[in-house]
Amino acid sequence: MPFKFISTKISLPIFIVFLFVSCTNNTGTQLQEKNNLNPDFKNSALVSEIYTADPSAHIFENRIYIYASHDIDSGGIEDDSGNHFNMIDYHVLSMNLDGSDVTIHPVALSVDDVAWAESKFWAPDAAFKNGKYYLYFPAKDKDNIFKLGVAVSDKPEGPFTPQPEPMKGSYSIDPAVFVDDDGSAYLYFGGIWGGQLQRWENGFYDKNGSLKDLGVPDAASIMPRMAKLTDDMLEFSEEVQTIDIIDEDGNPILTKDLERRFFEAPWIHKHKGVYYMSYSTGDTHLIAYATSDNPYGPFVYQGTMHEPVQGWTNHHSTLKIANQWYFFYHDTELSGKTHLRNVKFTTFDHKSDGSIDPVKTYFGSDFRF
Repeated sequence: MPFKFISTKISLPIFIVFLFVSCTNNTGTQLQEKNNLNPDFKNSALVSEIYTADPSAHIFENRIYIYASHDIDSGGIEDDSGNHFNMIDYHVLSMNLDGSDVTIHPVALSVDDVAWAESKFWAPDAAFKNGKYYLYFPAKDKDNIFKLGVAVSDKPEGPFTPQPEPMKGSYSIDPAVFVDDDGSAYLYFGGIWGGQLQRWENGFYDKNGSLKDLGVPDAASIMPRMAKLTDDMLEFSEEVQTIDIIDEDGNPILTKDLERRFFEAPWIHKHKGVYYMSYSTGDTHLIAYATSDNPYGPFVYQGTMHEPVQGWTNHHSTLKIANQWYFFYHDTELSGKTHLRNVKFTTFDHKSDGSIDPVKTYFGSDFRF
């Protein structure tokens, strides 16, 4: 049964066919990937009533839930700090494991619900434990500093009730939860430039913190952060750790290495006992990946996981259904504007040696932003 496809805002005729992915999920049905015969875009937007981005996909209660940013046109000036991305609430998307019944749920959490937050509800993620659902989100506080918050619900789609204060010791953006096989839960986060990670390099917030890629290009790049979560999933159980991303010789990736350095959007998945950290390289618009035998790293750079998308940002998640891996991402097909994005998905595979061929979401392999 195909996705419920809502007509896009594109004025030219669009011809849609459905590509039935050759995998069977654990309900015995097939997850169907919509394929757009536009000469550029291979995949169609999942929904078009609202603009969505930064998808974090999970299976809860035998259904796929996608926790995404909700893009709106707020009239902000476009700049490198991301002021034009001024999102104020979250809507959870969901669908059956076969891709049917795509649903946009009501507002799950609004910035007005969060006592400490002022603006910038950027990329979220979610987790399930102890019979509860936990929504992790970044927001700027009254001092214009990004912190991470957590909100709790009895239902995967919300509504979520936020904790009264941000998570102690948290900062920057792009929280991503990884729950390991033993039930241990870890929160990965961080993003430079507008995400402010560079302002925390000395262990405290420095509003004048400089970017190494502007000042010291031969230095090791700014690295993502992580910490194990407490059993109640509401706080860090340890000091925040810096994760090292290194090359095959054990050297740190340098800040001038724009096609390999960390910029934002860390995400963890595990395959055959190996931890894969994938992340955005920022202004080169790649999703790169590195691997480790430990959730704390170090992670060894392996290659490009996803080629650039149309738009100013690239942000993703991965999800395994039965024996097939899926890659969720966004681009700007519906609007053509960097701050009004739309969520899509496609498939990918790990090769026998564990490596991943770059995911191509456009016809032709030479697409660059």
